[in-house]
Amino acid sequence: MSVAIESNHYEQAFAAAGLDQGPAWLTALRQTGLAAFAAVGFPTTQHEDWRYTSLGNIPKTPFRPAETASVDASVLEPVLFDDDRVDRLVFVNGHYDQKLSRIDQLPAGVVVQSLADAIAADLPLLAAHLGQHARLDGHPFAALATAFVRDGVVVHVPKGVALERPVHVIHVSRPGAEPALVCPRLLLVAEESSQAMLVETFLGTDRGPHLVAPVAEIVAGENAFVDHYRVQHESLETGFFGLLRIQQARSSNVQSHLLNFGGAVVRNEIAAHLAGEGGNCDLYGLFMPTGTQHMDNHLRVEHEAPHCDSREFFKGILDEKGTGVFTGRIYVHKPAQKTDAKQSNMNLLLSPDAQIDTKPQLEIFADDVKCTHGATIGQMDEDALFYLRARGVDARSARSLLVYAFASETVEQVSHPALRTLLHEAIITRLPHGVDLKELV
Repeated sequence: MSVAIESNHYEQAFAAAGLDQGPAWLTALRQTGLAAFAAVGFPTTQHEDWRYTSLGNIPKTPFRPAETASVDASVLEPVLFDDDRVDRLVFVNGHYDQKLSRIDQLPAGVVVQSLADAIAADLPLLAAHLGQHARLDGHPFAALATAFVRDGVVVHVPKGVALERPVHVIHVSRPGAEPALVCPRLLLVAEESSQAMLVETFLGTDRGPHLVAPVAEIVAGENAFVDHYRVQHESLETGFFGLLRIQQARSSNVQSHLLNFGGAVVRNEIAAHLAGEGGNCDLYGLFMPTGTQHMDNHLRVEHEAPHCDSREFFKGILDEKGTGVFTGRIYVHKPAQKTDAKQSNMNLLLSPDAQIDTKPQLEIFADDVKCTHGATIGQMDEDALFYLRARGVDARSARSLLVYAFASETVEQVSHPALRTLLHEAIITRLPHGVDLKELV
C-alpha cells in the first residue's frame, strides 16, 4: 500500500468534523482508526490482497462526512418485507432517521437502538465491544470508517432471550453537493443461548459519488444463534467497502448472507473466528456485476477450537464487462482437531468480456480434519438451453430462466419466507434482457 496525499485530506476532515469529542474510549478508538489509515492510505493493486481490485478515482476524490438528509417513506418500499412484523431502523447518509424507523416493544433487557443514542446513554456494552473485534491492520477502509464513526446500530440480546421479530436496518445514500463519506457501524452481541435475526439493506437513491464503508461486529456467545443478511443496492457511482467480523464462542451458530447488486467498485471482507468448541459458521454470497461493475469478496475463516464446522458458498453471475473476485481462506489452527470445513465458489459468465478471478485456499495445521475447497467458472449450458427451447420457451426467457436457477440456489438458504421472496424478485430484475419471469418461476 502507498501513503498518498489523501491522508492529509482526511486528517483535515476529521478535525473539521469535531470527532475529537465524546467519551474517552470513543475518542481513542477514532484516533486509532485515523492513525491506522494515515499509516497506509488507500490500497493499490501492488498489495497482494488487492491485486485484482483497482480503486479507480476513489483515492483522488475528496470525500467528506455526509451531511444529514431526508427521504420520503416511499423510497423504502422496494426493500421492505413482512413490514408489520419487523423492527426497522432507517439511516439516511449515515444519520438515524427516527421518523422512518419503528421499534415495537422489545423483550426485557434487549437493546435495539442507534449507536449515537447508545453513546449518549453511555451504554457499558460499547466500551467493551465496539472496535474490539474488527481488526484495522490490513483493512484501510475499516480504519477510515473507525476514524469517522458517528452512528449505526447496537443490538444486545441477553442470555436466554430469543428475538421473535427480525431487525431490519436500512441505510439510504442520498448524494449531496460534495462527494460523501458514510461510515455506518453495527454491533450485535448475542449472549449465551440467545437468538437474533438482523438484515442490513444498503440503498442508493440517486446517482452521485458516495463512499460507503460499513463495519459490522457480531459476537455470538455460547450456544447463541445469529442469522445475518447484508443486501446491497447502492448506486452505480458508489464505492462500497464493507468489513464483517464474527466472533463465536462454544456451540454458537452464525449464518451470514451477502447479496450484492449495486455499486461501482464493491469489496466485502469477512473474518470469522470460531474460538469455542463445537461452533458452526455458514457464509453465503451472491454477486451479480454487469456493465463495468467490479465486485470483490475476501473471506477468512479461522478455526481455533476443535469440533467446529464452517461452510463458504459463494456464486457469481457476471455480464457485459462486469468483473469479480473471490478470495477465500480457511485457516485451521493446530488445536482445531475434528474440523469440518467446506469452501465453494461457482461462477457463471454471460459475456465474453466478463471476468472472474477466484482463489480458494486452505491452510491446515491440525492432522485430523475434513476440509474441501473448489471453484468453477463456466458459461451458459447450451444443452439445457436447447432443452428449454425444444419445449416452447423463447431464447431470451430460456437464458434468463437458467440464470435464475443458478442464482436462486443461494437465496434458498434464506430462512425468512418474505425476505426470500424479495430477494428472488431482486434477482429477476437483474436477469439478462430484462425478461419478466414471474409467471415462469
